Amino acid sequence: MPNPDVRQVTDSRVLAALAHPLRRRLMDVLKVHGPSTVGALAERTEQAPANVSHHLKVLAAADLVAEAPELARDRRERWWRLVSRSVAWSSADFDADPATRAVADAATSLNLDRHVALARAWHAAGDDAHEAWGDGPFSTDRWLHLTPEELAELSRELNDLLARWAERKALDDGHRREPVFLFAHGFPARP
Repeated sequence: MPNPDVRQVTDSRVLAALAHPLRRRLMDVLKVHGPSTVGALAERTEQAPANVSHHLKVLAAADLVAEAPELARDRRERWWRLVSRSVAWSSADFDADPATRAVADAATSLNLDRHVALARAWHAAGDDAHEAWGDGPFSTDRWLHLTPEELAELSRELNDLLARWAERKALDDGHRREPVFLFAHGFPARP
């Protein structure tokens, strides 16, 4: 059953828009902090507002972000929001054409680079940050023996689990919740 919060990408032009580090980061900021102005996005990404504005227009042309004029306090203020909470794609959808496959491969590579960069930034953080989070942060890996169908089932179960935890953001129980990035990859490999 398809998840309405996840846009399944089958157009290489959309992947090309995603295959840029700042655009990927802008989408992350909008995912974590919700709709934002160009100024707020520029501040959070330490980029010039004109640069952020340009990349938002590229993302908007790919229907990945959209303006949110209902949030503006006046006509000069421009707010942006994600169109879909998440995007997903299958490289197999781009196998028929080498050019579109190259775009899919670049988007996948950039995505993995982003994941690794976030993990490295955590490990490079100071002792205060590590002490504040105690034993919470983790890294885990397993070698499993699975069929393709079992791997797909595991993927669905993990995504359902993560979706349930993502809903905790909205809890109003007096606890302050910080953004936490979690990623997992599952694929056939040889040790």
